[in-house]
Amino acid sequence: MEDLSLHILDIAENSINAGASKIRIKIIENVKKNLLLIEIADNGKGMDENTIKMAQDPFFTTKLNKRVGLGIPFLAQSAREAMGDVSIKSKKRNGTTITATFKYNHIDRKPLGNIEKTLTVLIAGNPEIDFVYEHKRNSHTYYLDTTEIKKKLKGIPTNHPEVIKIIKDGIRQWQNDTKDVVK
Repeated sequence: MEDLSLHILDIAENSINAGASKIRIKIIENVKKNLLLIEIADNGKGMDENTIKMAQDPFFTTKLNKRVGLGIPFLAQSAREAMGDVSIKSKKRNGTTITATFKYNHIDRKPLGNIEKTLTVLIAGNPEIDFVYEHKRNSHTYYLDTTEIKKKLKGIPTNHPEVIKIIKDGIRQWQNDTKDVVK
Protein backbone atom coordinates (compact mmCIF):
# COMPACT_ATOMS: atom_id res chain seq x y z
CA MET A 1 0.00 0.00 0.00
CA GLU A 2 1.29 3.40 -0.96
CA ASP A 3 0.26 5.33 2.14
CA LEU A 4 -0.91 4.78 5.69
CA SER A 5 -4.47 5.98 5.09
CA LEU A 6 -5.02 2.87 2.94
CA HIS A 7 -3.84 0.69 5.84
CA ILE A 8 -6.33 2.49 8.08
CA LEU A 9 -9.10 1.87 5.56
CA ASP A 10 -8.22 -1.83 5.32
CA ILE A 11 -8.09 -2.37 9.10
CA ALA A 12 -11.36 -0.43 9.59
CA GLU A 13 -13.00 -2.65 6.94
CA ASN A 14 -11.81 -5.66 8.96
CA SER A 15 -13.57 -4.11 11.97
CA ILE A 16 -16.76 -3.71 9.95
CA ASN A 17 -16.54 -7.35 8.82
CA ALA A 18 -16.10 -8.33 12.48
CA GLY A 19 -19.49 -6.81 13.28
CA ALA A 20 -18.30 -3.60 14.94
CA SER A 21 -20.89 -0.92 15.61
CA LYS A 22 -18.25 1.58 16.76
CA ILE A 23 -14.76 2.13 15.37
CA ARG A 24 -12.23 4.55 16.86
CA ILE A 25 -9.37 5.80 14.70
CA LYS A 26 -6.62 7.67 16.51
CA ILE A 27 -3.56 9.27 14.95
CA ILE A 28 -0.80 10.94 16.95
CA GLU A 29 1.95 12.89 15.24
CA ASN A 30 4.53 13.92 17.83
CA VAL A 31 7.62 15.45 16.28
CA LYS A 32 9.38 16.02 19.63
CA LYS A 33 9.13 12.31 20.45
CA ASN A 34 9.76 11.40 16.79
CA LEU A 35 6.60 9.29 16.87
CA LEU A 36 3.69 8.57 14.60
CA LEU A 37 1.06 6.36 16.19
CA ILE A 38 -2.01 4.95 14.48
CA GLU A 39 -4.60 3.07 16.49
CA ILE A 40 -7.80 1.46 15.24
CA ALA A 41 -10.10 0.06 17.92
CA ASP A 42 -13.49 -1.57 17.54
CA ASN A 43 -16.22 -3.31 19.51
CA GLY A 44 -16.48 -6.20 17.04
CA LYS A 45 -16.38 -9.92 17.72
CA GLY A 46 -12.71 -9.90 18.71
CA MET A 47 -10.11 -12.63 18.31
CA ASP A 48 -8.91 -15.50 20.43
CA GLU A 49 -5.20 -15.81 21.33
CA ASN A 50 -4.43 -18.16 18.43
CA THR A 51 -6.04 -15.82 15.88
CA ILE A 52 -4.08 -12.87 17.30
CA LYS A 53 -0.82 -14.81 16.83
CA MET A 54 -1.77 -15.81 13.28
CA ALA A 55 -3.04 -12.36 12.23
CA GLN A 56 0.41 -11.18 11.14
CA ASP A 57 0.91 -14.20 8.88
CA PRO A 58 0.07 -13.19 5.28
CA PHE A 59 -1.12 -16.72 4.52
CA PHE A 60 -3.74 -16.64 7.26
CA THR A 61 -7.24 -15.22 6.92
CA THR A 62 -10.59 -15.76 8.56
CA LYS A 63 -12.43 -14.73 5.39
CA LEU A 64 -13.89 -17.74 3.65
CA ASN A 65 -13.59 -16.33 0.13
CA LYS A 66 -9.89 -15.36 0.44
CA ARG A 67 -6.71 -17.37 0.67
CA VAL A 68 -4.47 -14.68 2.12
CA GLY A 69 -4.87 -11.90 4.67
CA LEU A 70 -2.43 -9.15 3.83
CA GLY A 71 -3.82 -6.13 5.72
CA ILE A 72 -2.21 -6.58 9.13
CA PRO A 73 1.04 -8.11 7.76
CA PHE A 74 1.47 -5.17 5.35
CA LEU A 75 0.81 -2.66 8.14
CA ALA A 76 3.34 -4.46 10.35
CA GLN A 77 5.89 -4.44 7.54
CA SER A 78 5.36 -0.70 6.95
CA ALA A 79 5.80 0.00 10.67
CA ARG A 80 8.95 -2.10 10.97
CA GLU A 81 10.47 -0.48 7.88
CA ALA A 82 10.18 2.82 9.77
CA MET A 83 11.64 1.45 13.05
CA GLY A 84 8.20 0.90 14.57
CA ASP A 85 5.98 -2.05 15.30
CA VAL A 86 2.40 -3.31 15.46
CA SER A 87 0.53 -4.67 18.45
CA ILE A 88 -2.83 -6.40 18.56
CA LYS A 89 -5.01 -6.54 21.64
CA SER A 90 -8.22 -8.44 21.40
CA LYS A 91 -10.60 -10.60 23.33
CA LYS A 92 -13.43 -12.71 21.99
CA ARG A 93 -16.71 -10.74 21.97
CA ASN A 94 -14.89 -7.63 23.27
CA GLY A 95 -13.38 -6.04 20.19
CA THR A 96 -9.89 -5.49 18.87
CA THR A 97 -7.31 -2.71 19.07
CA ILE A 98 -4.50 -2.56 16.54
CA THR A 99 -1.72 -0.07 17.24
CA ALA A 100 1.05 0.77 14.79
CA THR A 101 4.01 2.96 15.66
CA PHE A 102 6.51 4.56 13.33
CA LYS A 103 9.65 6.65 13.78
CA TYR A 104 8.17 9.93 12.54
CA ASN A 105 11.14 11.21 10.55
CA HIS A 106 12.30 7.83 9.22
CA ILE A 107 13.09 8.00 5.53
CA ASP A 108 11.13 4.79 4.87
CA ARG A 109 7.97 5.88 6.69
CA LYS A 110 5.10 5.99 4.26
CA PRO A 111 3.16 9.25 4.04
CA LEU A 112 -0.05 9.49 6.02
CA GLY A 113 -2.02 9.92 2.80
CA ASN A 114 -5.55 11.13 2.26
CA ILE A 115 -7.15 10.76 5.68
CA GLU A 116 -10.16 12.91 4.76
CA LYS A 117 -10.99 10.58 1.86
CA THR A 118 -10.49 7.46 3.98
CA LEU A 119 -12.81 8.74 6.69
CA THR A 120 -15.48 10.00 4.32
CA VAL A 121 -15.48 6.66 2.48
CA LEU A 122 -15.90 4.81 5.79
CA ILE A 123 -18.61 7.15 7.10
CA ALA A 124 -20.52 7.44 3.82
CA GLY A 125 -20.40 3.71 3.18
CA ASN A 126 -21.39 2.69 6.70
CA PRO A 127 -23.91 5.16 8.14
CA GLU A 128 -25.09 2.57 10.68
CA ILE A 129 -21.64 2.44 12.29
CA ASP A 130 -20.36 5.09 14.69
CA PHE A 131 -16.87 6.40 13.97
CA VAL A 132 -14.66 8.36 16.31
CA TYR A 133 -11.66 10.08 14.75
CA GLU A 134 -9.03 11.76 16.86
CA HIS A 135 -5.93 13.27 15.31
CA LYS A 136 -3.23 14.99 17.35
CA ARG A 137 -0.42 16.99 15.83
CA ASN A 138 1.81 18.00 18.69
CA SER A 139 -0.48 20.21 20.81
CA HIS A 140 -3.32 20.49 18.25
CA THR A 141 -6.22 18.04 18.24
CA TYR A 142 -9.06 17.33 15.82
CA TYR A 143 -11.96 15.25 17.12
CA LEU A 144 -14.95 13.89 15.21
CA ASP A 145 -17.61 11.59 16.63
CA THR A 146 -20.46 10.51 14.36
CA THR A 147 -22.56 9.64 17.44
CA GLU A 148 -22.60 13.34 18.30
CA ILE A 149 -23.15 14.34 14.67
CA LYS A 150 -26.13 11.99 14.42
CA LYS A 151 -27.73 13.60 17.49
CA LYS A 152 -27.46 17.03 15.89
CA LEU A 153 -28.73 15.83 12.50
CA LYS A 154 -32.02 14.60 13.98
CA GLY A 155 -32.65 11.83 11.47
CA ILE A 156 -30.59 13.03 8.52
CA PRO A 157 -28.18 10.18 7.70
CA THR A 158 -24.43 10.74 8.01
CA ASN A 159 -24.03 9.62 4.41
CA HIS A 160 -26.16 12.50 3.10
CA PRO A 161 -23.99 14.35 0.52
CA GLU A 162 -24.15 17.67 2.40
CA VAL A 163 -23.16 16.00 5.67
CA ILE A 164 -20.24 14.20 4.01
CA LYS A 165 -19.11 17.49 2.46
CA ILE A 166 -19.12 19.19 5.88
CA ILE A 167 -17.14 16.31 7.43
CA LYS A 168 -14.66 16.25 4.56
CA ASP A 169 -14.22 20.03 4.58
CA GLY A 170 -13.72 20.05 8.36
CA ILE A 171 -10.97 17.44 8.23
CA ARG A 172 -9.29 19.12 5.26
CA GLN A 173 -9.40 22.55 6.94
CA TRP A 174 -7.85 21.20 10.15
CA GLN A 175 -5.12 19.42 8.17
CA ASN A 176 -4.32 22.58 6.24
CA ASP A 177 -4.33 24.70 9.41
CA THR A 178 -1.92 22.34 11.22
CA LYS A 179 0.36 21.09 8.43
CA ASP A 180 3.16 23.44 9.48
CA VAL A 181 2.83 22.34 13.13
CA VAL A 182 4.71 19.11 12.45
CA LYS A 183 7.70 20.75 10.82
